[in-house]
Amino acid sequence: MRPTGAVPVLTLGDVVLVSIQVELHDELALRLQQDLAERVAATGARGVVIDVSAIDIVDSFLAKVLHDISATAAMLASTAVVVGIRPAVAITLVELGLPLRGLRTAPSVDVAFTMLGVRQSAGSPASTVPPPAAEHPSSDVGRGRRENVGAHEQLPPSPRVREMG
Repeated sequence: MRPTGAVPVLTLGDVVLVSIQVELHDELALRLQQDLAERVAATGARGVVIDVSAIDIVDSFLAKVLHDISATAAMLASTAVVVGIRPAVAITLVELGLPLRGLRTAPSVDVAFTMLGVRQSAGSPASTVPPPAAEHPSSDVGRGRRENVGAHEQLPPSPRVREMG
């Protein structure tokens, strides 16, 4: 575990996990974005899970940073999933009309790990398994889907995973 200011960043198998337990000021949010990009590039992580369940307020700047983290992860061949968005935060983001197109969300870390094809067993680090063939990005090549886009855009969302925007 390497702390990012006040935000610890963990690497579990090939997933980077961050649980934001403090309100992020702008400088810390930008530092987290940079550190996550560097961690994904250094580890080749296939997924980034960002737990925001402890955050009561997401302003337009933090919403943009979360979106940018997702876009950066996609450029690095990784998928970012934001988990634990509170109902009041979701309502505020929608009312503000913030551009969060492509931001993937899940209700919990467990659902995000499942979405990323991560298998967890009690007492052991997460291990990844490839998604089922029907969901694997390479299975759609040549079938009308766009090529050379981030993996998060090629995987169909499960019923419990939502894409905002």
